Formats: sequence, structure tokens, C-alpha cells
Amino acid sequence: MEIIATHGFVLLALACAFGLFMAWGIGANDVANAMGTSVGSRALTLKQAILVAAIFEFAGAYLAGGEVTSTIRKGIIDPAILVDSPELLVFGMLSALLAAATWLLIASIRGWPVSTTHSIVGAIVGFAAVGISVDAVAWGKVGTIAASWIVSPLLAGSMSFALFISVKNLILDHDNTFERARQYVPVYMWMVGFMISMVTLLKGLKHIGIDFDVGMGSKFTNAMVVSAAVGLVVAAIGAVFLRRIKVAGDMNSVENVEKVFGILMIFTACAMAFAHGSNDVANAVGPLAAVVNTVQSGGVVGAKSIMPWWVLGIGALGILTGLATYGWRVIQTIGRKITELTPSRGFAAELAAASTVVLASATGLPISTTHTLVGAVLGVGLARGVEALHLPTIGAIITSWVVTLPAGAGLAVVFFYVLSAIFG
Repeated sequence: MEIIATHGFVLLALACAFGLFMAWGIGANDVANAMGTSVGSRALTLKQAILVAAIFEFAGAYLAGGEVTSTIRKGIIDPAILVDSPELLVFGMLSALLAAATWLLIASIRGWPVSTTHSIVGAIVGFAAVGISVDAVAWGKVGTIAASWIVSPLLAGSMSFALFISVKNLILDHDNTFERARQYVPVYMWMVGFMISMVTLLKGLKHIGIDFDVGMGSKFTNAMVVSAAVGLVVAAIGAVFLRRIKVAGDMNSVENVEKVFGILMIFTACAMAFAHGSNDVANAVGPLAAVVNTVQSGGVVGAKSIMPWWVLGIGALGILTGLATYGWRVIQTIGRKITELTPSRGFAAELAAASTVVLASATGLPISTTHTLVGAVLGVGLARGVEALHLPTIGAIITSWVVTLPAGAGLAVVFFYVLSAIFG
């Protein structure tokens, strides 16, 4: 208590700085994953991808980022063990942020697409187990998160496989492919609008004081109705863009059909950016929120409070800066080195990955966006056969995943003892 009272302002300043650094790493590494399929399929240029991410990453982080944030902040460590020593929680969360951010900086410089969720969860578990007590870690929650790292790529891969097969059956395996594409693509656009709206209405908006329990029906029913309407608006907007496509030569040529899916990928890129912002902002602001709540409450661990709006704002700002300044390296790895992507394939991967991430965000499970997106890209590649995959790149990516967790944990332990020595 005395340490927090004496050094509260300094600890808050460090938390904001480390949180911003961590969010930068997420933007440079994880957001690049999210935009990699759009750029790799050439549906968007790098500048367009950055613009899309700037708008929808911020919206996802700010409107729907609160649910996963609570898992990272309170779900991994048992707050009851730290009631009498709140400064250990503060030192630990600071060390976790700095450790994960440092590892992301190293990975981004080298173009390695690593998991920011692995980084921060590994860092929190590392400092808690070594610096405090093995009993301080909620191992049941950690086990659930670890299971999601396997389940999420399998789920996303299965969904992307099914989506691409549906595209083949409904559109690509017919003679009048162009007209069928313009007929069915708005349906996929409706799915994008519905999905984003549902997670925003059900799990977002709480931290800014808006609840969706209105009208006669239940909250879920109300959200379903509104989201269906939002999906129709999105589909209508997409249909307008589709009518403006200029056809060159044979209407049913691959080039013309992929133009239709290029329009669709703009919408799925928006969905992926929103989904990523809603899930992965927690990696930066979850530990930051834990420090802010503990310091502002005078050392009360686990004090309940509404997520300050500026905390999510720091996360969103850092994410955008990271993508704009260093994201291009990881975009090249994800977008062009796993399998050859076209707009029709990239759409299936992005929509499947976004749907998986949104489901996880809605349930408060901090899954790895990297694992999810790579799984989705693999699913699209497998729909064309194993020979369509670049196995050496996949092997290198999996190796980087294995290294990430111990790297985050080891760095966190070092930083924890350094901070404890400085302030203790």
C-alpha cells in the first residue's frame, strides 16, 4: 500500500508508456496478420489496408474491446492472493507489458508473425509463477486459453474451407460465373454486417455506458433484429459497388469474377480489422487497466470499476501507429508466403478468421488472432490440395509460435525483479 501511495503517479506513467509500446507491437505484428490476406490477394494496397485498419481497428477496440480485457486483467491471476501485496500485481503487470512488447519488437523487425496473445499470457504466467507463487496463477483459465490456441485455428480453418467450397459450388463451378457472383456475394456481405453488429451490441458499448436492453424482447433478440437490418444495409451498399464494376473482355473470365470478390474483400477486411481490434486490444490494455484500477483505488486488488475510455484509446492509438510504421514486414509473410491468395480465396480466409475472433471476443476468450488467421489461410489452401501450401514457411511460423511463450515468460521474470528492486 505504501509503495503505491508513494509512487502512484510514476507507476501510472510507466503503465501508460509500456501499454502504448505493447499496442505498437500489436499493430506492427498482429494487425499486419489481419491485413495480410487483403494485401496478399491484391484486393487492397498497403496504404488502403492501413486506412481500413485505422478506422475499424479503433472502432473494434473502443466499442467491443471490454469483454476480453476483463479476462486478461482479472482471469489469469487470482486476485485474492495479492490482497496484502498489491504492489506485486502492479510490478507484474508492468513487467508483462514490457516483456511482451520487447519480444514483439524483435519479431516484427525480423518479419516473424508471432502471437501477441501468447506473448502477454506467457509473460503474466511467468512473472506470477516465479515472482509471486505458483498458486497465484488461475491454471484452469490458462488451460482454457491454451486449448483455444489449438481449437481456434482448427475452427477457422474448417470455416474457411467450408466458405471457399460454398463459393466454388455456388459461383465458380458454373458457366455464368460473373452474374452468379453478383447474385450471391451480397449474401456474404450481409454475413459481415450481421457479425460485426452482433458483437458490438451484445458485448461492446458497456464501458461507455450504453446498454442494449430496450423494447419488449430480450437483449439477444433485439440485437438479432438490429443486426439483421445492419446486414441488409451493408449488403445494399455492396450491391451498389458491384453494379459499378467495369467488365473487360469475356464477362465470365477469372479476372472479372475476381473483381467481384475484390469488392467483397473490402468488406471482409473491415470485419477482420474490427474483430482483431475487439479481441487483441486486451493484450495491451488488460494489464494496463489492472495497474490503473489498483493504483487509483489506493491498492485495492480486484476493485471493480468501469474501463476508463482513455485506456482503450491508448491501445487503439498504439495499434494504428505500429501498423503504419512497421506492419509491412509481417504483411509480406502472411499475405504471400503461405499460399497463393486471390480475392475469392482471401475472402473465405478473412471472413472465417473474423467470425472466429468475434465469437471468441463475445465469450471473453483471448484467442490468438495469428493462429486463427493462419489456420484460415491453411484451410483455403487445403481446399486446393496440400501442394498449394508452402510448407517451409508454415514450419517457420509454427517454430516462432513455440518460441514466443517462453520468451515472454523469461523476459517478464527479469523485468519483474528489476522493477521490484527499483521500487521495493
